[in-house]
Amino acid sequence: MSISTGNHLSETPVRPLLDISNLSVSYGPIPALTDVSLQVRRGEIVLLGGANGAGKSTLLRAVSGLLAPRRGAVRFEDQVMTGWAPARVARAGLRHVPEGRRIWPNLTVHEHLELAWRLVPGEARRRLREQITTLFPRLAERWNQNAGSMSGGEQQMLAIARGLAGDPKLLMIDELSLGLAPAIARQLFAALRRINSQGVTILIVEQALHQALELVHRGFILETGRLVAQGPPEVLRNNSVVQRAYLAI
Repeated sequence: MSISTGNHLSETPVRPLLDISNLSVSYGPIPALTDVSLQVRRGEIVLLGGANGAGKSTLLRAVSGLLAPRRGAVRFEDQVMTGWAPARVARAGLRHVPEGRRIWPNLTVHEHLELAWRLVPGEARRRLREQITTLFPRLAERWNQNAGSMSGGEQQMLAIARGLAGDPKLLMIDELSLGLAPAIARQLFAALRRINSQGVTILIVEQALHQALELVHRGFILETGRLVAQGPPEVLRNNSVVQRAYLAI
């Protein structure tokens, strides 16, 4: 499926790459997600927006196998993967870039990527290394530097690169721009656009909705664990809930 210019996909019906149906997750007796359903089609960039505590990170953690849903199903490429272990989810082609980057401060850039692509065939590994160093020239400059000594923006580049190093079909990124200077955030949004153009589907959690809506094809907005709005960027921009809570209109 090809992506047209702007934020619009072809209207040809396709089965979703990721299909989340009536997903409910609780932390003990406290509900975090309630009957959430959403789909990500192959080739899209999809936004998952909402305030702190809305359930965005919980949803990504449930999809990647880090949390067990109380109810509902997660399908990826027509496989029901509800209850799969995280390693099996990753091997299926879904990679999760967690909030806060979660890099190892005493490992170098190269060592992070070696761990990520250890199961990737050699030819694909060479391709991925070229892709990563082209997207993020700063990482090539820091190749043998410990990640803990790099800036926050460089560490976020590394976290994304580590996800890419697994050759994913779907890349989930939690809070891309959190804590970063606006100029660095703009660079990372531009990098996601290039990653998507190279065939990687993306689900991004982001609170900076103004910037995210310039990037994505569709979006879903959560409030207290429930979906309150969804649609393409122009629909979300005109939604009164989104305007009031997130766009300061």
